[in-house]
Amino acid sequence: MTFPSAKGAEQAQTVHVATQARVFVGLKIAPEIASQLAELAATLEKPSVRPVAPADIHLTLVPPWNETSIPDAIAKLGRAAKNFGAFRLIFQHVGYGPQPRRIRLLWADCAATDEIAALRIALLQAYGQRDERPFKPLVTLARIRADGPVIASKHPIDRPLSLTQRVESIELFQSPSPGGSGYQVLASLRLGDTS
Repeated sequence: MTFPSAKGAEQAQTVHVATQARVFVGLKIAPEIASQLAELAATLEKPSVRPVAPADIHLTLVPPWNETSIPDAIAKLGRAAKNFGAFRLIFQHVGYGPQPRRIRLLWADCAATDEIAALRIALLQAYGQRDERPFKPLVTLARIRADGPVIASKHPIDRPLSLTQRVESIELFQSPSPGGSGYQVLASLRLGDTS
């Protein structure tokens, strides 16, 4: 009777476990615009308010999911990106949301142009996701943990914006691990790039 060598036994017991990353697709906001938007949240009370760092300000197009193959996710992003050209992201308004009695966020809303709406639909299809809600492009500036209506009454922020950014790429982001901070850009692909 023969037995596998110790080395063979170790190999037989090795099981490949796919690691998952929490990822999403979005638009990186230009640093100069992100800094201006971050200033709007800087005056809000802490610790009830957690402002988003300027480097992390983004617009989500495909909500987060758990991904086991980053190369596949990047390939899907590339196939979608090549069908769209650059467009303008128009920031229209800053205010609290989602509702006056349930304030949990300070956000800037953007125009739901045909270009961004079509890009979002193509990306949702590429990743096999669906979202039946009406699309309202938003950029979160701060998360409000408690006393949202009180904070909003002490610090009224409800005004129009006139900021515009030329969007030339879309990004695959990785969310931080629980307790961590900061989003990592895993891939940034130019719109219309067929290479």
